Amino acid sequence: MSVSLLLPMSAFALAASISPGPVNIVCLSSGTHYPIAKGLIFVTGATLGFLALFLAIGAGLYSLLLVIPILEDALRWAGILFLLYLSYQLFRHDGSIHGPSASKPPGFMTGAMMQWLNPKAWLASAAGIGAYTSGNEPHLLWLFAALYLPICWLSLASWVYAGVFLKRYIHRPLILLSINRTLAVCLSASALFLLFE
Repeated sequence: MSVSLLLPMSAFALAASISPGPVNIVCLSSGTHYPIAKGLIFVTGATLGFLALFLAIGAGLYSLLLVIPILEDALRWAGILFLLYLSYQLFRHDGSIHGPSASKPPGFMTGAMMQWLNPKAWLASAAGIGAYTSGNEPHLLWLFAALYLPICWLSLASWVYAGVFLKRYIHRPLILLSINRTLAVCLSASALFLLFE
């Protein structure tokens, strides 16, 4: 039974991980500003943070939030503020390509924390767990998490490499500055969307 779920679980994990969202935008931005290794540290934190969230939701955290709605509101507001902070940091970057950046690259803990404050991660976890696992078969949750680990990491890493590709072919700071501002607006929009959902 669980073998027949491998393909649909993998397809779900890929669609949820590679589709644009706040974490993907930060990965793209990281690829345009910092060495690949720095971006991959963020990717690793985001992947492991997502897996921790996924397993916590599978263990019943989502039910706890339904019982104590104030926790959900607190997470929502923390997520909005965190995304706005990151978009501000991205917006104020000057578009310089060469030389050390004045701003610090997002690291492992930023990636992990972002997933816990990311509504897309909560929705993907709850939807995937609801569709492909059941309380009677906890091994399915672990199977799904094991599939998510490489798929999520590779999906997020592809956004870092997309940023590296952009940086390689964009040599004028004005263009990179425009990309920064566009990504910052997208990140802010994703945060403000939370206010109206």
